[in-house]
Amino acid sequence: MKSFLQVVIVAFLFISFLLSLPNITKERNFKTYADEQLRKTATQKGLKAVPKSYEELVKVVDNEDNPMTHEKIALGEELFFDTKLSLDNTISCATCHMISKNPDEKKVILNAITSKKQPNDIKDTNNCVICHLSDESGTDRLSTAIGYKGATNPHHLNTMTILNSSLAKYFTWDAEVKTLEKQISNSIQATHKMNLKEEELIKKLKLDEKYLAKFDEAFKTKDSLTFINVQKAIAVYVKTLLTRSSFDEFLEGDNQAISTLAKKGLTNFMNFGCSGCHTGMSVGGQSVQRFPLRQFASIHDLRPNLGSHFEIIDDTFPFENKGGYKGRADTNFFRVPILRNITKTSPYFHNGSVDKITDAVEIMGKHQVGLNLSNQQIGEIDEFLKTLEGDIVDYTKDKGVKQ
Repeated sequence: MKSFLQVVIVAFLFISFLLSLPNITKERNFKTYADEQLRKTATQKGLKAVPKSYEELVKVVDNEDNPMTHEKIALGEELFFDTKLSLDNTISCATCHMISKNPDEKKVILNAITSKKQPNDIKDTNNCVICHLSDESGTDRLSTAIGYKGATNPHHLNTMTILNSSLAKYFTWDAEVKTLEKQISNSIQATHKMNLKEEELIKKLKLDEKYLAKFDEAFKTKDSLTFINVQKAIAVYVKTLLTRSSFDEFLEGDNQAISTLAKKGLTNFMNFGCSGCHTGMSVGGQSVQRFPLRQFASIHDLRPNLGSHFEIIDDTFPFENKGGYKGRADTNFFRVPILRNITKTSPYFHNGSVDKITDAVEIMGKHQVGLNLSNQQIGEIDEFLKTLEGDIVDYTKDKGVKQ
């Protein structure tokens, strides 16, 4: 009786497979959109244009606990570039979060690349930063961050971009930090970053009469040079580090702002489910997701490219997981990266294991949305991601977008 039941079950499963085969092997019929519908759909999925003016910016990022003022922004900018914020006066926030086109401000990174004390992957003369020192990437383009006296991140994590980060809900790979002020505090005090305790920092800054006056002016009180106000000033400045691109112009109604190929890429981006996680004005940073997501991808998920490319996806990392980091509480949950300026922020993933954006797109297709994307689909998505490249907006009073 038992054997008979087993035969019946196997036969039933086999017949079910044969009946579903025509649906499995045909390609999905994804939606296509005219320009107006494409823009409307993108907006409905949460993709929004970055503010053009200071007044619009304030409406998006300001909060009553740390209100924005021009004096506070100017102070925050000065602190952001000041090496006094590190123990040995060699590192500033801008060392790892590069937003200047001045090569002299890249000396720490250049020294790290050529130093014999650094890991081989950092010494590599083909490292991205060698050719991209002038990029306003908001990161250091290294596979892992370098801090005080050449210390590297203990988990081999790379530096997240500072650009557009104020639009995110989370500020670390594990998403445990939820305010800019907290992340600034952590970065200043961490031994593998700037390695300066708050008491020591305040002592250093109080020796500079310029800072004493500027803190009082920015915070409208005396004796305002405190560690919390250091955090607040830098945070307000970081809120101005947003980038606008041709994609924003498209969202605002200019159909010619992006190419036909990029529009196909945007369509893919939405049809394939990428916009489910990479959403919001920052196109990411709004949620925490499991990676890899697909512990076992069903045959239906892979049907666009059945054949020589067919494979079953497991839950192991699709690259060497240098540092062994597995996200929040070792659960493989990570903050979703921001995609604005993503083409300028290689290498990719939490440990910088992937150099090319097209390879990253292919990996995400397989391991997050369960699709073996064709080269054409990858190329179209790449063209869309290029439309997210933009310059930092100049939000100084009444200037609007940087010319």
